[in-house]
Amino acid sequence: MMKPRTAFDKMWDAHRIADLGGGTGLVLIDRVLLHERTGGIALKSLADAGRSVHAPAHAFATMDHVVDTLPGRTDRTTMPTGRDFIVATREAARAAGITLFDLGDSRQGIVHVLSPEQGIVLPGVTLVCPDSHTCSQGALGALAWGIGSSEAEHALATSTLRVQKPKTMRITIDGRLAPGVTPKDLALHLLGRFGSAGAKGHVVEYSGEAVRALDVEGRLTLCNMATEFSAFSALIAADETVFAYLKGRPYAPSGAAWEAAVADWRDLASDEDAVFDVELHVDAGEVCPMVTWGTSPQQAVRLDRTVPAFDAVAGRDTREAYDRALAYMGLESGAPLIGLPIDAAFIGSCTNSRLSDLRRAGALLQGRHVAPGIRAICVPGSSMVKAAAEAEGLDRIFLAAGFEWREAGCSMCFFAGGESFGAQQRVISSTNRNFESRQGPGTRTHLASPETVAASAIAGAIVDPRTLA
Repeated sequence: MMKPRTAFDKMWDAHRIADLGGGTGLVLIDRVLLHERTGGIALKSLADAGRSVHAPAHAFATMDHVVDTLPGRTDRTTMPTGRDFIVATREAARAAGITLFDLGDSRQGIVHVLSPEQGIVLPGVTLVCPDSHTCSQGALGALAWGIGSSEAEHALATSTLRVQKPKTMRITIDGRLAPGVTPKDLALHLLGRFGSAGAKGHVVEYSGEAVRALDVEGRLTLCNMATEFSAFSALIAADETVFAYLKGRPYAPSGAAWEAAVADWRDLASDEDAVFDVELHVDAGEVCPMVTWGTSPQQAVRLDRTVPAFDAVAGRDTREAYDRALAYMGLESGAPLIGLPIDAAFIGSCTNSRLSDLRRAGALLQGRHVAPGIRAICVPGSSMVKAAAEAEGLDRIFLAAGFEWREAGCSMCFFAGGESFGAQQRVISSTNRNFESRQGPGTRTHLASPETVAASAIAGAIVDPRTLA
């Protein structure tokens, strides 16, 4: 009789073609996603080597990383070499016969936003992309992880990859999140508690009442931040919430194939007695609105707390890293975060740019205006999110409140030499990384939920969004 298995073990066993020894397996890859920052390079290298894409129907490319998000954008970008990336990817994708979500395509968007909304990612599939936040898509019960450009070439050419089998970790989140507390706050809470290396070498499965209560977009946010946790990937077992979300999506099965697929997907949950290498438990009732104070996502605290003393974080940060973070951010130990003046506010990224994120932020912005001197930007995660938001009138709410309303993409989250915020400008941001210069050379980024971003933009300083609700 087969021993109980985790959801990851079931997917690994179903896709392992060969055991290569030493814990390494040759794994079947079901989907390959590309973006113009690295996709064109991988496709061109493949073609130059005289190889073709093994399964073009299972490979997809989008324009998201270096494209401008300014209205009226074209191939020409504020990034000096951006046009080269865009044109190269377009030409290579067409030559390879893969699906391309180009500029002007109503389906274009950030790769980790458009894949779920198109039904490209499905429960049980293996999905790779040369992007570290590919783990986001494990929210739909898939095994999805980020790879490098050379691995992307191999996956495109053979539909396989050599993979060192990761360990397993389950994080059970008991209870329910309190009103006004978001999946982003939960993700930052986990990072602040367990550290940015807390899941290194593991596939994290999120479970528990609080996770089951999340909608798919909230689950995408939670899984998205697993890469900041140093996880190989993250996943949440597919359930009725996921099935309802996927039904009718363009690339999802239909008819009898749909019913058969759902029957298979139900078996992918971890067995009741499955053993994980690491088990962690979190009380959802302890989670509060969060914000980062430093230059790593693990440097996060409750909004109502102060910048911690070194002794409080010495288990995770070295003295050098702690001092450098404070110097870069222009802060001191013990400084309050609520009331800290900001220069700009940003809502977007593959973490928090979906329709539900914009709805919640828009509810706080309704009838209000950003503080004088604050630059506020909203970048929807996909062209479909943007169109849906505009159909609901959310764009008018953001514009009336003083936000810029942009086209879909990674702009102002991933700085690649194009548009950015200014040096030493303090930005409250719904993105996933607060590394030095992540949003521009010398820019100081504080990570938070879209609600905290919206509320802080109105106040001109970091505030608890629950005070505006």
